[in-house]
This record gives sequence, C-alpha cells and structure tokens, in this order.
Amino acid sequence: MKNSGQMPQKLICFSHLRWDFVYQRPQHLLSRFAKKGNVYFYEEPHFHTGNDNYLSISGRDGNISVVVPHLSDQLNAEEIELIQVQLFDGFIGNFDLEDCLFWYYTPMALKFSDKHKPCLALYDCMDELQAFKFAHPDLASFEKKLMAKADLVFTGGHSLYEAKKRFHSNIYPFPSSIDKQHFAQAKHISEARDQQQIIGPKIGYFGVIDERFDIELIEQIADSKPDWQLILIGPVVKIDPASLPQRANIHYFGQRSYQELPSYLSGWDVALIPFMLNESTRYISPTKTPEYLAANIPVVSTAIRDVIQPYGIKKLVHICKDKDEFIKSIASELTNKNRKQWEIDVASFIKTISWDHTFNHMHQLIVQTLHQLNKISIAS
Repeated sequence: MKNSGQMPQKLICFSHLRWDFVYQRPQHLLSRFAKKGNVYFYEEPHFHTGNDNYLSISGRDGNISVVVPHLSDQLNAEEIELIQVQLFDGFIGNFDLEDCLFWYYTPMALKFSDKHKPCLALYDCMDELQAFKFAHPDLASFEKKLMAKADLVFTGGHSLYEAKKRFHSNIYPFPSSIDKQHFAQAKHISEARDQQQIIGPKIGYFGVIDERFDIELIEQIADSKPDWQLILIGPVVKIDPASLPQRANIHYFGQRSYQELPSYLSGWDVALIPFMLNESTRYISPTKTPEYLAANIPVVSTAIRDVIQPYGIKKLVHICKDKDEFIKSIASELTNKNRKQWEIDVASFIKTISWDHTFNHMHQLIVQTLHQLNKISIAS
C-alpha cells in the first residue's frame, strides 16, 4: 500500500446531513481533519425542476469542499441511482485512492461508492438511522454491507456501541464531546437581544425539533407554569410545524448559528433535553448534554440511556420520567443558590472530554488500522 500507514491527504465524507445544517459531530470532526488534508463533504442529492444533472462543489472554511449532486425531479429511482454512479465516478476519476479515506455517515452511499477501493473505509455510526422517521427501507441491509466493507467503525455513544459491536472486530465508542471554550463564553457574554425581551425564568432547548422531541411534555410544562418562559431554538424537520403547541410562554426562535448559541445560553436558567423514549432515541448520545454543562447551566432530561450514564449517575444532570418530575427538578434549580459542588463536579468531568481529544484518538486508530492493513497486505 502506497500510503504506508500514514494519514491520507484526502477524505471523502458521505453524509445524510447537510454541512450547512445544524453544526454537530460531522462538522466538529471533519473540520479538524481538514487541518491535515482536504475534506470533500459529499451530500445527498438536491432535486430541481429541469433536465440537467450535475455536481456543485463549493468551498467552506479551511480545506473543506461541499459536493452536492443536483438531479432532475423527473428521474425515476433507477435513473437516480445510475446518474449518481456516473456523477461520483466522474468526481473521483482523478483521485489517487491509495491516498484517500472514505468516511461514511450514511450506508446508502454504497449505492454509488461501493466499487471504489480507498486506502481505508470508515463508518462513523453516529445514530441508529433505521429507527428514524422516513428512513430508507433498505437502510438495514446497506448497513450490513457497510459493516463488511469498513476497515474501522466508530459509534456515537456507548449504547450504540453495545448494539453494534458484534458486527465488527475493529469498532470503538466515541460519545458526544464538546468545544468547552465556545460554550463557556455563555458565562460572561451578553444575552442575545431578541431573547432579552422575554421576561421571566428562561428554560431553554437547542437542537433539531423532530419526531424525537416530546411536544406534549413541553406543552404540559408551559401550561403548568405559565410564568416560566420556554425557549426553543432549532429547525423543525420531519414533523408538521402546525403540530407544535402555541402558548404565550413558548418561544420558537428557529435555527441559530453555532456561533450564536452561547449568547442565548447566557440568559437561560435551566436547559432541557426533552426527548421521547422510543426506538429513535434508544441509542442517541445528545451532544447538547456536555455543551449545556460547559455553559454552567443545570440540565433536566428524560431518561435517555447515554444521558443517564454517565451524567445522571454522576448527578450532573436531573433525570426525570414525567412532567411532574420535570417541573419539580426545574423548580429546584430555579431556587438553588448553592451550586458550588455541582460546578466543581461538572468542571472535573468535562475536563476529560473535548472534540480535540476525540479527534486525536480517532486519528490514532485510523493510523493504527492503516499500519495493520499494510502488514496484512505485505504478509499476503
């Protein structure tokens, strides 16, 4: 192998998420890889009127290029698959695959990428996608194929690792991490202007509002405590916006940039993780958990497994089973005047985690796997 166990200079990431959507795990990790090489973030197709089919490639900060297939909305499923193969073949035609890493977030990308053989194929399984609303019916079978193709597998948390570890021999858990300095700004910067106009205790949430979000819980809290102000920041996807409860004390701010989030957190009294407990949340490891804590904000959550362990067990986060427990926990934090020990415990815990640390560990495993592949190749 030409690479000889060194980190490849090109990375192609196949993602079901868009780069310019919510800033989360893929952006944190790949922006760090971009300091070592070129990243091509290959998104799912964008469909448009007309008959032309093409790729657009646009730059982002650092060595990151976003690649988007633009396909005619007149195509049938077979044509879509064929054209995606053609577009990707054309895109990768001049790449030296011995110096290229394939990083998968979606197994469905195998439809057009499977025949190509990079120096290393990596699957970062950040969620159990087949449990999500509108998941592709073939997702499970394609994940099985990806597990067979991948040289290295990461998971987005420990519970997901436990569910997947029997399918691969080179698999490692990497729970949600944080950019501590970014969210710690919330302790000393001014509150966002549009939020300053809201008077009363502020109970906040940021993140995607989708089928995992417990709308009924939010409605119950708002009705029970009309003087509490519920701040909800994030895009609404895969659910009808008309289904969201409308109350004077529920405030929908829509999506805000990653850079803006600390200014909203600076005005919150308590932060929420109001996810329902179902198949779509069974294996999630919410990144917002350590981010809230880094901002020094008390957190109240439903009983998500990867929040219970470690945050609930270490008493860093309140774990609640229903509306009454949520209200009780929020009320206790609103009157809590002595969080000194909690702050010490939080600081001690988050000191051990960071996206830099996560990426460095992943980097070590990638290089280690490349060395192992070289040995296998030489021996064979």
